[in-house]
Amino acid sequence: MHRIMFLLMYGSGLRHKECRRLRIKDVWFDEGRLLVRDGKGQKDRMTFLPKEVVPDLQRQIAWATQRHHQDLEEGYDKVYLPFALARKYPNAGREIGWRWVFPSRQRARDRRSGIVWRHHIAEQQFANALSTAQRAAGITKNGVPHSLRHSFATHLVEDGTDLPTVQKLMGHRDIETTMNYVHVDVGINSRVRSPADRLGGADQLE
Repeated sequence: MHRIMFLLMYGSGLRHKECRRLRIKDVWFDEGRLLVRDGKGQKDRMTFLPKEVVPDLQRQIAWATQRHHQDLEEGYDKVYLPFALARKYPNAGREIGWRWVFPSRQRARDRRSGIVWRHHIAEQQFANALSTAQRAAGITKNGVPHSLRHSFATHLVEDGTDLPTVQKLMGHRDIETTMNYVHVDVGINSRVRSPADRLGGADQLE
């Protein structure tokens, strides 16, 4: 499960909270897209669904679906929704689409509502898994889940993607924020060449 989440953060540019809160209905396999809900600024956006992750993600959703049916059979038919959505979809907990792609393995009682339900994977569990993966790979530099999102932006720009497109994919209001993520010189893209380098036989001009 954690490997899938790492791939989505790197391959789709998700914040770690967005990844943990991904719902089954927001994965659009046919279109190769992810719907990212309630990011910073409360604005939904679309981003890539990497082909690399599709088979594993389908298996993960199948596992999450089994947990959903188990919860229903045992009388737990609630799922957390933001207040406005909870009013609009009072029976959402019974629908598989509103369930988490990455549910916790155990149910727990919500401190605010008192409802027992299966929440999504916890932030600390995700961070610990990334640290374990780094050590296993021999990476000594300290890292956090957010570094995967930084790599998403940097590598897109290195491959020639323009900054406004990267900004849109990452859900930033201001392009300055996007530029803070990009650890390359975006002034001159590596694919851009000087016109002089396009000339053939330039040495014959002497």
